[in-house]
Amino acid sequence: MQKLKILVALNIIGALFSCQTDKNKETDLTQAFSFRKDTLLKFVKDMDTLPFTFEIELAKSDYQKETGLMHRKQMKTNRGMLFIYEDQRKRQTFYMKNTFIPLDLIYLNSELEIVDFNLDTKPLSEDYISSEIPSMFVLELNAGQVNQLTIKKGDQVVLK
Repeated sequence: MQKLKILVALNIIGALFSCQTDKNKETDLTQAFSFRKDTLLKFVKDMDTLPFTFEIELAKSDYQKETGLMHRKQMKTNRGMLFIYEDQRKRQTFYMKNTFIPLDLIYLNSELEIVDFNLDTKPLSEDYISSEIPSMFVLELNAGQVNQLTIKKGDQVVLK
């Protein structure tokens, strides 16, 4: 009987440690996809800098570019992600797999001038999203930001 009590107690302790480990994994996963402020960005429109400043997370490594904003459930309106490529590519292709936030994609050339958009992308879609115009940078903001700020092709961005 005493052995049975000890066995039950050990099982309970093991279960508690198991739950704690799962909680730590969840915390690690959340931290892995937490926002990281790398730089600030402003839009320049008709030679005037717009007053709104965005906090930007940079996607430079292959892993960062592959995952982008995947697995994130929300993003503050003053935040975004800037994908940086080594050269100006004819076509930057994205999809929204595992991305829960509708986004505006803004394509920029090597001079940080806006050359194209994909607006209000559909969350979790595996359809390809691309620009026919060569771009070196792609900026992802919450859907609706482009229209709200009346950003248009030819406007530029400034990084600080």
